[in-house]
Amino acid sequence: MSQSRPHWSYSAISQYLRCPLQYYFQRTLGIPSRTTSSGLALGSAVHAGLAEYHRRLMERQETSPEAVTKAFRDDWHERETREAIQFRDGDSRDDCIAQGVHLLELYLKESPPERIVAVELRFMAPLCNSRGEYLETPLVAITDLITGTEDGLRVQEFKTSGRSYSEFDVASSLQPTCYVHAVRECLGQETSVEYTVLVKTKTPKVQRLQTSRYAEDCGRLGDLVQSIQRAVDLGIFYPVESPMNCSTCPYRQPCRDWGQSNRPIEAAELVPLEIPQEALACSPN
Repeated sequence: MSQSRPHWSYSAISQYLRCPLQYYFQRTLGIPSRTTSSGLALGSAVHAGLAEYHRRLMERQETSPEAVTKAFRDDWHERETREAIQFRDGDSRDDCIAQGVHLLELYLKESPPERIVAVELRFMAPLCNSRGEYLETPLVAITDLITGTEDGLRVQEFKTSGRSYSEFDVASSLQPTCYVHAVRECLGQETSVEYTVLVKTKTPKVQRLQTSRYAEDCGRLGDLVQSIQRAVDLGIFYPVESPMNCSTCPYRQPCRDWGQSNRPIEAAELVPLEIPQEALACSPN
Protein backbone atom coordinates (compact mmCIF):
# COMPACT_ATOMS: atom_id res chain seq x y z
CA MET A 1 0.00 0.00 0.00
CA SER A 2 1.04 3.61 -0.55
CA GLN A 3 3.10 5.25 2.20
CA SER A 4 1.35 8.58 1.59
CA ARG A 5 -2.19 7.32 1.98
CA PRO A 6 -3.55 3.82 2.57
CA HIS A 7 -5.51 2.51 -0.38
CA TRP A 8 -6.81 -0.67 -1.93
CA SER A 9 -5.84 -1.96 -5.35
CA TYR A 10 -6.75 -4.94 -7.46
CA SER A 11 -3.41 -6.57 -6.64
CA ALA A 12 -3.96 -6.12 -2.89
CA ILE A 13 -7.54 -7.40 -3.02
CA SER A 14 -6.65 -10.44 -5.11
CA GLN A 15 -3.59 -11.17 -2.96
CA TYR A 16 -5.67 -11.33 0.22
CA LEU A 17 -8.22 -13.58 -1.49
CA ARG A 18 -5.44 -15.81 -2.83
CA CYS A 19 -3.43 -16.08 0.41
CA PRO A 20 -4.09 -13.84 3.44
CA LEU A 21 -0.76 -14.76 5.02
CA GLN A 22 1.20 -13.62 1.97
CA TYR A 23 -0.76 -10.36 2.12
CA TYR A 24 0.25 -10.05 5.80
CA PHE A 25 3.95 -10.59 5.13
CA GLN A 26 4.12 -8.14 2.23
CA ARG A 27 1.59 -5.43 3.02
CA THR A 28 1.28 -5.45 6.81
CA LEU A 29 4.79 -6.37 7.95
CA GLY A 30 6.45 -4.95 4.83
CA ILE A 31 8.89 -7.84 4.44
CA PRO A 32 10.77 -7.16 1.18
CA SER A 33 10.53 -9.76 -1.54
CA ARG A 34 13.91 -11.17 -2.54
CA THR A 35 12.63 -13.35 -5.37
CA THR A 36 10.06 -13.21 -8.13
CA SER A 37 8.82 -15.73 -10.66
CA SER A 38 9.96 -15.58 -14.25
CA GLY A 39 6.31 -15.26 -15.28
CA LEU A 40 5.86 -12.05 -13.26
CA ALA A 41 9.18 -10.67 -14.48
CA LEU A 42 8.21 -11.40 -18.07
CA GLY A 43 4.77 -9.84 -17.66
CA SER A 44 6.23 -6.67 -16.16
CA ALA A 45 8.82 -6.30 -18.92
CA VAL A 46 6.23 -6.89 -21.65
CA HIS A 47 4.03 -4.21 -20.08
CA ALA A 48 6.95 -1.79 -20.14
CA GLY A 49 7.49 -2.46 -23.85
CA LEU A 50 3.80 -2.02 -24.62
CA ALA A 51 3.64 1.23 -22.66
CA GLU A 52 6.59 2.62 -24.65
CA TYR A 53 4.89 1.67 -27.91
CA HIS A 54 1.54 3.19 -26.91
CA ARG A 55 3.10 6.42 -25.63
CA ARG A 56 4.90 6.90 -28.92
CA LEU A 57 1.65 6.35 -30.79
CA MET A 58 -0.21 8.81 -28.58
CA GLU A 59 2.50 11.46 -28.92
CA ARG A 60 2.78 10.78 -32.67
CA GLN A 61 6.43 9.86 -32.37
CA GLU A 62 8.23 7.41 -34.58
CA THR A 63 7.73 3.85 -33.38
CA SER A 64 10.21 1.06 -33.85
CA PRO A 65 10.62 -2.51 -32.60
CA GLU A 66 14.05 -1.52 -31.28
CA ALA A 67 12.60 1.13 -28.95
CA VAL A 68 9.96 -1.28 -27.68
CA THR A 69 12.50 -4.04 -27.14
CA LYS A 70 14.80 -1.64 -25.28
CA ALA A 71 12.01 -0.74 -22.85
CA PHE A 72 11.39 -4.45 -22.32
CA ARG A 73 15.05 -5.23 -21.64
CA ASP A 74 15.50 -2.19 -19.35
CA ASP A 75 12.59 -3.31 -17.18
CA TRP A 76 13.92 -6.87 -17.03
CA HIS A 77 17.42 -5.74 -16.07
CA GLU A 78 16.10 -3.32 -13.44
CA ARG A 79 14.16 -6.15 -11.80
CA GLU A 80 17.23 -8.38 -11.84
CA THR A 81 19.07 -5.81 -9.74
CA ARG A 82 16.35 -5.97 -7.05
CA GLU A 83 15.23 -9.59 -6.99
CA ALA A 84 16.39 -13.06 -7.92
CA ILE A 85 14.23 -14.38 -10.74
CA GLN A 86 13.06 -17.96 -10.28
CA PHE A 87 12.73 -19.98 -13.48
CA ARG A 88 10.57 -23.02 -13.98
CA ASP A 89 12.21 -26.33 -14.82
CA GLY A 90 13.39 -26.26 -18.41
CA ASP A 91 13.28 -22.45 -18.66
CA SER A 92 16.26 -20.13 -18.79
CA ARG A 93 16.86 -16.40 -18.69
CA ASP A 94 17.65 -16.22 -22.40
CA ASP A 95 14.56 -18.27 -23.28
CA CYS A 96 12.26 -15.97 -21.29
CA ILE A 97 13.75 -12.81 -22.78
CA ALA A 98 13.46 -14.22 -26.31
CA GLN A 99 9.87 -15.21 -25.62
CA GLY A 100 9.00 -11.72 -24.38
CA VAL A 101 10.57 -10.05 -27.40
CA HIS A 102 8.68 -12.41 -29.70
CA LEU A 103 5.36 -11.60 -28.00
CA LEU A 104 5.98 -7.89 -28.44
CA GLU A 105 6.89 -8.34 -32.10
CA LEU A 106 3.68 -10.31 -32.55
CA TYR A 107 1.63 -7.49 -31.03
CA LEU A 108 3.36 -4.86 -33.15
CA LYS A 109 2.13 -6.71 -36.25
CA GLU A 110 -1.47 -6.07 -35.14
CA SER A 111 -3.32 -2.94 -36.22
CA PRO A 112 -2.22 -0.19 -33.80
CA PRO A 113 -4.83 1.13 -31.36
CA GLU A 114 -6.54 4.33 -32.43
CA ARG A 115 -7.83 7.35 -30.51
CA ILE A 116 -5.51 6.77 -27.55
CA VAL A 117 -6.66 8.82 -24.56
CA ALA A 118 -4.15 7.76 -21.89
CA VAL A 119 -1.34 5.29 -21.21
CA GLU A 120 -0.88 3.90 -17.68
CA LEU A 121 -3.26 6.44 -16.16
CA ARG A 122 -3.52 6.29 -12.36
CA PHE A 123 -6.90 6.77 -10.67
CA MET A 124 -7.68 7.16 -6.98
CA ALA A 125 -11.40 6.63 -6.55
CA PRO A 126 -13.65 6.40 -3.50
CA LEU A 127 -15.24 3.00 -2.89
CA CYS A 128 -18.82 2.47 -1.84
CA ASN A 129 -20.72 -0.66 -0.90
CA SER A 130 -24.01 -1.89 -2.33
CA ARG A 131 -25.92 0.31 0.15
CA GLY A 132 -24.25 3.43 -1.22
CA GLU A 133 -22.06 3.91 1.86
CA TYR A 134 -18.57 5.17 1.12
CA LEU A 135 -15.61 3.32 2.59
CA GLU A 136 -12.81 5.07 4.42
CA THR A 137 -10.05 3.67 2.20
CA PRO A 138 -10.10 4.50 -1.54
CA LEU A 139 -9.25 2.36 -4.55
CA VAL A 140 -6.21 2.96 -6.75
CA ALA A 141 -6.34 1.62 -10.29
CA ILE A 142 -3.73 2.02 -13.04
CA THR A 143 -5.05 1.33 -16.52
CA ASP A 144 -2.71 -0.03 -19.19
CA LEU A 145 -4.40 1.85 -22.02
CA ILE A 146 -7.56 3.91 -22.52
CA THR A 147 -8.94 4.50 -26.01
CA GLY A 148 -11.96 6.33 -27.31
CA THR A 149 -14.82 4.53 -29.02
CA GLU A 150 -18.05 5.61 -30.64
CA ASP A 151 -19.85 4.78 -27.40
CA GLY A 152 -17.39 6.37 -25.00
CA LEU A 153 -14.21 4.93 -23.50
CA ARG A 154 -12.56 1.54 -23.46
CA VAL A 155 -9.97 0.35 -20.96
CA GLN A 156 -7.55 -2.09 -22.52
CA GLU A 157 -5.88 -4.56 -20.17
CA PHE A 158 -2.82 -6.51 -21.36
CA LYS A 159 -1.91 -9.94 -20.05
CA THR A 160 0.77 -12.54 -20.73
CA SER A 161 -0.42 -16.07 -20.16
CA GLY A 162 0.63 -19.66 -20.75
CA ARG A 163 -2.91 -20.48 -21.90
CA SER A 164 -5.79 -18.83 -23.70
CA TYR A 165 -8.32 -17.00 -21.55
CA SER A 166 -11.97 -18.06 -21.49
CA GLU A 167 -15.02 -15.83 -21.45
CA PHE A 168 -15.52 -16.87 -17.83
CA ASP A 169 -11.99 -15.71 -16.92
CA VAL A 170 -12.75 -12.13 -17.85
CA ALA A 171 -16.41 -12.20 -16.76
CA SER A 172 -15.49 -13.30 -13.23
CA SER A 173 -12.40 -11.15 -12.71
CA LEU A 174 -12.48 -8.23 -10.26
CA GLN A 175 -9.95 -6.25 -12.29
CA PRO A 176 -12.42 -4.92 -14.91
CA THR A 177 -14.76 -3.96 -12.08
CA CYS A 178 -11.97 -1.88 -10.51
CA TYR A 179 -11.37 -0.10 -13.82
CA VAL A 180 -15.02 0.59 -14.58
CA HIS A 181 -15.61 1.90 -11.06
CA ALA A 182 -12.51 4.13 -11.14
CA VAL A 183 -13.36 5.66 -14.52
CA ARG A 184 -16.97 6.25 -13.47
CA GLU A 185 -16.01 7.92 -10.18
CA CYS A 186 -13.10 10.01 -11.54
CA LEU A 187 -14.18 10.85 -15.09
CA GLY A 188 -17.95 10.50 -14.83
CA GLN A 189 -18.03 8.24 -17.88
CA GLU A 190 -18.98 4.66 -18.57
CA THR A 191 -16.37 2.35 -20.05
CA SER A 192 -16.03 -1.14 -21.41
CA VAL A 193 -12.97 -3.33 -20.87
CA GLU A 194 -11.03 -5.31 -23.45
CA TYR A 195 -8.46 -7.94 -22.54
CA THR A 196 -5.55 -8.38 -24.93
CA VAL A 197 -3.86 -11.65 -23.98
CA LEU A 198 -0.42 -12.45 -25.36
CA VAL A 199 -0.56 -16.23 -25.17
CA LYS A 200 2.78 -17.98 -24.58
CA THR A 201 1.87 -21.29 -26.18
CA LYS A 202 4.07 -23.20 -28.61
CA THR A 203 2.53 -21.09 -31.35
CA PRO A 204 2.10 -17.68 -29.66
CA LYS A 205 -0.99 -15.66 -30.46
CA VAL A 206 -2.85 -12.48 -29.55
CA GLN A 207 -6.29 -13.03 -28.04
CA ARG A 208 -8.91 -10.32 -27.47
CA LEU A 209 -11.91 -10.58 -25.15
CA GLN A 210 -14.39 -7.89 -24.16
CA THR A 211 -16.40 -7.55 -20.98
CA SER A 212 -18.66 -5.05 -19.24
CA ARG A 213 -19.48 -4.14 -15.65
CA TYR A 214 -22.50 -2.43 -14.13
CA ALA A 215 -23.44 -0.50 -10.99
CA GLU A 216 -24.33 -3.65 -9.04
CA ASP A 217 -20.90 -5.10 -9.83
CA CYS A 218 -19.22 -2.01 -8.38
CA GLY A 219 -21.39 -2.21 -5.26
CA ARG A 220 -20.42 -5.84 -4.83
CA LEU A 221 -16.75 -4.84 -5.13
CA GLY A 222 -17.28 -2.38 -2.28
CA ASP A 223 -18.95 -5.08 -0.17
CA LEU A 224 -16.01 -7.41 -0.76
CA VAL A 225 -13.39 -4.80 0.08
CA GLN A 226 -15.32 -3.85 3.21
CA SER A 227 -15.30 -7.48 4.36
CA ILE A 228 -11.58 -7.84 3.64
CA GLN A 229 -10.87 -4.61 5.53
CA ARG A 230 -12.71 -5.95 8.58
CA ALA A 231 -10.71 -9.18 8.40
CA VAL A 232 -7.43 -7.27 8.14
CA ASP A 233 -8.40 -5.04 11.08
CA LEU A 234 -9.13 -8.17 13.13
CA GLY A 235 -5.78 -9.72 12.18
CA ILE A 236 -7.24 -12.63 10.26
CA PHE A 237 -4.31 -14.00 8.27
CA TYR A 238 -3.74 -17.63 7.32
CA PRO A 239 -1.93 -19.57 4.58
CA VAL A 240 -3.68 -21.01 1.57
CA GLU A 241 -1.36 -23.82 0.61
CA SER A 242 -1.43 -25.04 -2.98
CA PRO A 243 1.15 -25.79 -5.69
CA MET A 244 0.10 -22.64 -7.54
CA ASN A 245 0.45 -20.39 -4.49
CA CYS A 246 3.52 -21.89 -2.88
CA SER A 247 5.82 -22.93 -5.73
CA THR A 248 7.08 -19.40 -6.47
CA CYS A 249 6.06 -17.59 -3.27
CA PRO A 250 8.85 -15.28 -2.01
CA TYR A 251 7.68 -15.77 1.59
CA ARG A 252 8.05 -19.53 1.89
CA GLN A 253 10.44 -19.38 4.83
CA PRO A 254 8.43 -16.82 6.84
CA CYS A 255 5.39 -18.97 6.14
CA ARG A 256 7.12 -22.07 7.55
CA ASP A 257 8.28 -20.08 10.56
CA TRP A 258 4.72 -18.86 11.13
CA GLY A 259 3.52 -22.47 11.12
CA GLN A 260 6.18 -23.53 13.62
CA SER A 261 5.13 -20.77 16.01
CA ASN A 262 1.71 -22.36 16.34
CA ARG A 263 2.40 -25.31 18.66
CA PRO A 264 0.08 -28.33 18.71
CA ILE A 265 -2.65 -28.42 21.34
CA GLU A 266 -1.75 -30.80 24.16
CA ALA A 267 -4.27 -33.47 25.08
CA ALA A 268 -4.44 -32.14 28.65
CA GLU A 269 -5.68 -28.80 27.31
CA LEU A 270 -8.71 -30.31 25.63
CA VAL A 271 -11.98 -29.71 27.46
CA PRO A 272 -14.43 -32.66 27.29
CA LEU A 273 -17.58 -31.79 25.39
CA GLU A 274 -20.71 -32.36 27.45
CA ILE A 275 -23.55 -33.66 25.29
CA PRO A 276 -27.07 -33.95 26.75
CA GLN A 277 -28.22 -37.56 27.02
CA GLU A 278 -31.40 -36.82 25.09
CA ALA A 279 -29.30 -35.75 22.14
CA LEU A 280 -27.67 -39.19 22.06
CA ALA A 281 -30.94 -41.04 21.88
CA CYS A 282 -31.46 -42.71 18.49
CA SER A 283 -34.81 -42.39 16.84
CA PRO A 284 -36.47 -45.74 16.04
CA ASN A 285 -36.29 -47.00 12.47
